[in-house]
Amino acid sequence: MSKIQITFACGLYDRMLPLYTKEVQAEGIDLNFLAIDSPREIFDRMSGALEFEAAEMSSSEYVARFAAGDCPFVALPVFPSRVFRHGYIAVDRRVIRSPQDLAGKRIGVPLYTMTAAIFMRGLLAHDCGIDLTQVQWIEGAMNEAKPHGHPTRLALARPVSIAPNTSGKSLSDLIAAGDIAATIGTSLPAAMKRNPDIQRLFTDHHAQEKDYYRRTRIFPIMHLVVVRRDIYERHPFVATSLYRAFCQAKDLALQKMRYPGTLRYMLPWMGSEIEEIDEVFGGDPWPYGVEPNRATLEALVQYSAEQGLIAAPVPVDKLFVPTFGLD
Repeated sequence: MSKIQITFACGLYDRMLPLYTKEVQAEGIDLNFLAIDSPREIFDRMSGALEFEAAEMSSSEYVARFAAGDCPFVALPVFPSRVFRHGYIAVDRRVIRSPQDLAGKRIGVPLYTMTAAIFMRGLLAHDCGIDLTQVQWIEGAMNEAKPHGHPTRLALARPVSIAPNTSGKSLSDLIAAGDIAATIGTSLPAAMKRNPDIQRLFTDHHAQEKDYYRRTRIFPIMHLVVVRRDIYERHPFVATSLYRAFCQAKDLALQKMRYPGTLRYMLPWMGSEIEEIDEVFGGDPWPYGVEPNRATLEALVQYSAEQGLIAAPVPVDKLFVPTFGLD
């Protein structure tokens, strides 16, 4: 029986590399791994023209489309990208001295609906007790003078106070000038390097993130993997085959990361960092599957509903197709 041809678009992360090199192969699938370093490009090409049979996808965009009943792909509980976000909140210390001071302020964000922003607002609301209902969100590029970083791609389920940045300045310029009180996003304002008043909200963000994970079990998931619905319906075995291959590739990457003789990555203190990973995460910092990630996934759904991206929470288990995987 001939193999199914699947083009998979994804960033070339360490946990995906064995699929790219074909050290790991998905049973019954001839996988064409298309390495694209721009996640936004992958999302747009998949959401628009369904260019690929499978792809890395924004978690928030998938949840919103699933909840709206407008989803031409299905999801696997495979998470190419996850990032703790405490360190990506910048504030003007002239007006923000504690997280609670953010209530009622103007806050810059590249895209209100981006997954990173959802988790960061959830952190501020649930972990810091901040009422964000009176915040005005200013959408714009962080370090470029663009009207906004991305057009808002998702229709919101209810009105939210969002205004485009039409100032002709970047969000970094606006926070330095005192026109906004803070920024959130996937990068930090360049003003931090030259203006001592612009600082991280959580100066000890590394310690804060470890404590946050221990208390909540939330390790923010940025991206998941989707398969075109028509491919899955014609060949349902691809879900299990791909899931198993993704798990094997990740396990191999973890194994190689631990080779004691040489440093696989340009991280001088990687040995100490691996010890920290073992202590905090119990050895696997990047679990796949629904159950090991239930707290994070439920938080994403809850925050999406609270922040107006979806009308009501959806059951986490329904977001993913069965994989009959390794767990």
